[in-house]
Amino acid sequence: MPIRSLAIIESTLREGEQFALARFDRDQRRDIARGVDAFGVEYIEVTTPIASPQAAESCRDLAGLGLRATVLTHTRCVLDDVRCAIECGVGGVDLLFGVSSWLRSHSHGLDVDQIVDAAAQCVDLVRAANLEVRFSCEDTFRTDEDTVLRVHAAVAALGVDRVGLADTVGVATPAQVSRLVSRLRATVACDIEFHAHNDTGCAVANALAALEAGATHIDTTVMGIGERNGIVPLSGLIARLLTLQPELLDGYRLDLLPDLDRMVADILGVDIPFTSPITAPYAFHHKAGVHTKAVLSDPRAYEPFAPELFGIERRLLLNHHLVGRHGVRDRAVQLGIEGDEEWLRRATAEVKRRTTDRALRDDEVDALLLELAEA
Repeated sequence: MPIRSLAIIESTLREGEQFALARFDRDQRRDIARGVDAFGVEYIEVTTPIASPQAAESCRDLAGLGLRATVLTHTRCVLDDVRCAIECGVGGVDLLFGVSSWLRSHSHGLDVDQIVDAAAQCVDLVRAANLEVRFSCEDTFRTDEDTVLRVHAAVAALGVDRVGLADTVGVATPAQVSRLVSRLRATVACDIEFHAHNDTGCAVANALAALEAGATHIDTTVMGIGERNGIVPLSGLIARLLTLQPELLDGYRLDLLPDLDRMVADILGVDIPFTSPITAPYAFHHKAGVHTKAVLSDPRAYEPFAPELFGIERRLLLNHHLVGRHGVRDRAVQLGIEGDEEWLRRATAEVKRRTTDRALRDDEVDALLLELAEA
């Protein structure tokens, strides 16, 4: 099913702060908020102000930056928590409640009717403040589906802007997500938010399944950082949608993605994972001779999307024993070398020989080709 709408709730400053290595200071939070705002996300979710005095100060500070995106905060269905959130000047409050039998038994001890009653009081409070409000069932995919639908139907009738499904421990499959979102879409008229953890490596796939089944809002973080294995990475969601419905991304500054990932990686003191879609250091590197030949003819042969969209340059690697003649010819032309086919065969063979024990540096490859041209 075609995706009808997409809004990104960027949660690096809420979910991302729960990443084991995250400890953002005020300036770093501001930089992240301004960075994702410039990228074009619709919402920025920040840590609940009741977490600590520092969190409350940060919530007020970020809400007051004058960003284009709506600043949200995430809090329990507790009236004092909601009042605190409203007082911080946010544009919306994301309410949550654990509804699984695990959490009803071992966390708050309330039954379904009591959960709805508590939600109703909090929704009324947020509505009275003229703010957006979302209600989400925590641990959705370890909860009986009928219970989830019953709670969300009751809460949707209260006039919330969105209801949310949260794969809190990352156990859902795309088929499960598709089924539940489809059932929820047939039950409520409001928007549907989806929050996917990546414990089993399915976060992006599950987000796509949710959107195709009728969800409208997806939670992301830069590089996917968050509790445990994190959630949907912003770059991963963009990469997935770009090959399916690129028009959904028309409002976003895709060229800013690499800078966002580099900024957060530097703040955390980690490398961007080599598996990251789009922003990985080798995402647009081509090595095998067959690949480089085709890419020189038409990059689409081995690229799902053009690196130029993100301000990135592709690289054809020549410093290894898998190098092919077409890659060597391309570099020779760039160096002003006019060698015939016989020279090209000899040069390619010599590069292969010289790289038997180690990869050459780029300048060493160039020096070798120039040396062979003068021989």
